[in-house]
Amino acid sequence: MINLLQEPKTLLFSILGGIIPAILWLWFWFKEEDNENPEPFFLVALSFIIGGILVFVAISLEKYSLNFTGNETQKIIVWAAIEEILKLIGVTLILSNGKIIKEPIDYPMYFIAVALGFAAMENFLYLLNPISTEGTVVGLITGNLRFLGSTLLHAIASSMIGSALGFAFYLEKRKKRYLILGLLFAIILHSIFNFFIMESSSDKILSVFAFLWVVTIINILIFEKLKRMRKIKIFPVS
Repeated sequence: MINLLQEPKTLLFSILGGIIPAILWLWFWFKEEDNENPEPFFLVALSFIIGGILVFVAISLEKYSLNFTGNETQKIIVWAAIEEILKLIGVTLILSNGKIIKEPIDYPMYFIAVALGFAAMENFLYLLNPISTEGTVVGLITGNLRFLGSTLLHAIASSMIGSALGFAFYLEKRKKRYLILGLLFAIILHSIFNFFIMESSSDKILSVFAFLWVVTIINILIFEKLKRMRKIKIFPVS
């Protein structure tokens, strides 16, 4: 067990390696949003913090799930479902006011903020051991790989739920149907990525990352569609 009080350097670099990549991704995705109506900083920060707290709930539930998961594939799917459902709950808490969402693109933004807070805490906990045992350089290299992989995965997978809700923005009666569909896509993507990361040899890892980046590009195109939906609604074609 790492004694963080005796290893302040490990604690510092784990925090930096966990939080900074997530914040960079947060900045990237919020740059994709419509700058005319930015999300309140307080709510974005709160979403990020709630996402981090949810990691500890996820750890407890994932440990408990080992009692009924029969094999590795089941464990991967159940753990992906636990994490995506928890992030959905986190966003629900943020949006419980009912007056926060003003346009379709707002939904995925809050999902991404919660997801990246989750990834930041997960990365922090993950980096504690390699930085402590193998040194700062090895630990930060590991952190960079997570920047390209799991951190981006959390943002993309959860944004699928938000994007689905965004498409249902003007379809109130179908919102639950879109929510379920988005959640299923998020769990599937999360499970596929984790499965191939665990099963792939080191020479195939880049192929897995390439797949994730293709999904990222598709996600950016979806964001553009969500932004146009707002403009079309405000300025209908006659």
